[in-house]
Amino acid sequence: MRRFILIAFLICLPALFLAAYAGQQAAQQSSEQSVFSGYTQQSATEERQWEDKFRAIPSPENQRRYMQRLSAHPHHVGSPYDKDNAEWLLQQFKSWGLNAQIETFYTLFPTPKERIVELVAPTRFTAKLQEPPVSVDPTSNQQSEQLPTYNAYSLDGDVTAPLVFVGYGIPADYDELDRLGVSVKGAIVIAKYGQSWRGIKPKVAAEHGAVGCLIYSDPRDDGYFMGDVFPQGGWRPKDGVQRGSVADMPVYPGDPQTPGRGSTDPNEKVDLAAAKTLTKIPVLPISYGDAQPLLAALAGPMAPQRWRGGLAQTYKVGPGPARVHLRVMANWAIKPLYDVVVRIPGSEFPDEWIVRGNHHDGWVNGAEDPTSGQVAEMEELRGYSELLKQG
Repeated sequence: MRRFILIAFLICLPALFLAAYAGQQAAQQSSEQSVFSGYTQQSATEERQWEDKFRAIPSPENQRRYMQRLSAHPHHVGSPYDKDNAEWLLQQFKSWGLNAQIETFYTLFPTPKERIVELVAPTRFTAKLQEPPVSVDPTSNQQSEQLPTYNAYSLDGDVTAPLVFVGYGIPADYDELDRLGVSVKGAIVIAKYGQSWRGIKPKVAAEHGAVGCLIYSDPRDDGYFMGDVFPQGGWRPKDGVQRGSVADMPVYPGDPQTPGRGSTDPNEKVDLAAAKTLTKIPVLPISYGDAQPLLAALAGPMAPQRWRGGLAQTYKVGPGPARVHLRVMANWAIKPLYDVVVRIPGSEFPDEWIVRGNHHDGWVNGAEDPTSGQVAEMEELRGYSELLKQG
């Protein structure tokens, strides 16, 4: 017993000393008015004064106005409103007295030409693959301007195969399938969004021999299980679909044809053979409204508990008797990117760079992604411009 008490005391004693020391340091720091590392007392005070001035500048009303302007129309890469937004951003930055210009690059950007998802056995069902207009959102009926629901950089393909549910489609889920004795070789997999970046799902599926991949948002993760769906709340409605790239970006980011650089040639020849980050199998995102009949047609083992979602049905893995036809074809074209670049030279180290960035092109209207970040960065820039005028 004595030994235990002694050990406990020796363990606790340093902690008491550290706590007392930390309190002393905190008091000393407070008395010195929290001088920043690398700052003198005077320069720290001046820094705080500038920061106080900076915090007083951003305006929520300005950000709301910017957001309404930028998201008024779909503005995907190469679209007319994407260019219009870039030119408007340039005009705003110049009006604030900033050194701004547009730099144009050209990138491989596929857009959908054909999309088909059909359940062909044991019954027939054709997925809508369409988000309907919502009465409270006047921009939701701009469907002639919108990109259809799709995953960019999916390989073209036309396959019919048994369907297998793979949970979130991450490597650990395939370990679960192995324990259940289920193979995805020669199958089309259906995976839930979540637990990983979307591009991992077709990548891992192809590595296990799958011939196609569907990705959907389950309502347990993003839908009515979590709360009210749009327009009553912020969660995804049954026909909502998450668009996005599935390029193999861990290999390298950027244009699949030109790793590490952007092309300035609008007539660059499309070379899909050189595009190493394209998926190896066709992939398409669908809504949970379209996913439900596909999942309901599956038999086989019960899905592991952590895979089961919020749909009113039993979650089974397959394969069979469900068979699905998946067809994905894209227009493979070179599209312009309009980078709006602002430069503020440093007063002491003009050749050293601090880079702040945000993309302004969206998959559709982009109010959340990317415009919520873009409008914050705009007000940040306006704040810098005001401070520059004050020296």
